[in-house]
Formats: sequence, C-alpha cells, structure tokens
Amino acid sequence: MNETIDLIRHNLTTQLKPSLLEIIDNSAAHAGHVGAQKGGGHYNITIVSDAFEKKTLVQRHQLIYGALGDMMKHDIHALGINAQTPTEHSKESN
Repeated sequence: MNETIDLIRHNLTTQLKPSLLEIIDNSAAHAGHVGAQKGGGHYNITIVSDAFEKKTLVQRHQLIYGALGDMMKHDIHALGINAQTPTEHSKESN
C-alpha cells in the first residue's frame, strides 16, 4: 500500500471513526497533470460515518478536509468524496 493512502486512512479513521472507508488512488490516470508533477495525488474516497448525521454536504466535506489537514496542500491534489451516514449507505446498498 502507499504511504499517502495509509496516512489518509489513519487521519480519517482517527477523526471520523467510519464504519466504512474505501480509498482509491487514481493518480496514475493523471500522469503529466500539473498536480501530479508537483507530487500531489488524485484520490476518491467513500466514507460512511455517524459524524455526518445532520450535516450538509459542505459540512461533511469540511470535516474530511479538517481531518486531512496539510495533506490537502501537499500530498493530495484532487479528492473525490462520497460521504454518507450509515442510514444513507444502507438505503443505497438495498
């Protein structure tokens, strides 16, 4: 596994205690892109957490950005986010 993914996983797990966390590294598909040249990766995450209850989409993203901190300035160039509550996730899964 890659070090950035491990750090993303650690930060999100510690801060948001998700019941599900999937991280996909799409960096290879963006080779040559300006962000990739500077070392920032492209990632997509799916995260399910009680921390998102009664939060707007913007508030959920702010929680995630807060948990990732400085990684958003250096290690991550692009981040696709699918943030759901356990109830939303279970409805989608059925």
